[in-house]
Amino acid sequence: MSIEPDDKDWTWVLDRPCPECGYDASDHPRDRLGHDLRRTALRWRPLLDRPLADQRPRPDRWSALEYGAHVRDVFAICLGRLQLMLAEDDPTFANWDQDATATEEDYAAQDPFAVARELEAAAMAFADAYDAVADPQWSRTGTRSDGARFTIESFGRYVLHDPMHHVWDVEQGYATLEGREG
Repeated sequence: MSIEPDDKDWTWVLDRPCPECGYDASDHPRDRLGHDLRRTALRWRPLLDRPLADQRPRPDRWSALEYGAHVRDVFAICLGRLQLMLAEDDPTFANWDQDATATEEDYAAQDPFAVARELEAAAMAFADAYDAVADPQWSRTGTRSDGARFTIESFGRYVLHDPMHHVWDVEQGYATLEGREG
């Protein structure tokens, strides 16, 4: 069985807590975005440094390695989007097919140690960019190719959910692989 592409609109996390991972973006303070992006990124190295990192818990779920490569790319793509919002008035972001990228880049065959280093570097760059956002810039906007509209502030809160949620996904996957959950 292959992994079904994720076509859900996850922007709802800006309005209510995620029932799976518990993240609540609705009241996340913008001055903590950089800090929390870094803190979340540092949770990935131990997850990718496990013997089962390249094993899928089920045929229709990604491995820790695949999730880590995805999160690395999320940070890189979203840094570019943040930079566009800072440089242009209301840019529209190019579409990014994350499922096609996972296949084209062969996430499953990448080196988990390299992915961990690259994920941390991409997260730190993204966090540094958020730390540098000046007060008048927080309300600058950008629009995703599907029409979802963000301010720099809401975009940071939205993006933070992705690596946090995928930590939860990976922890659930390890529980399955280790027989602690059925």
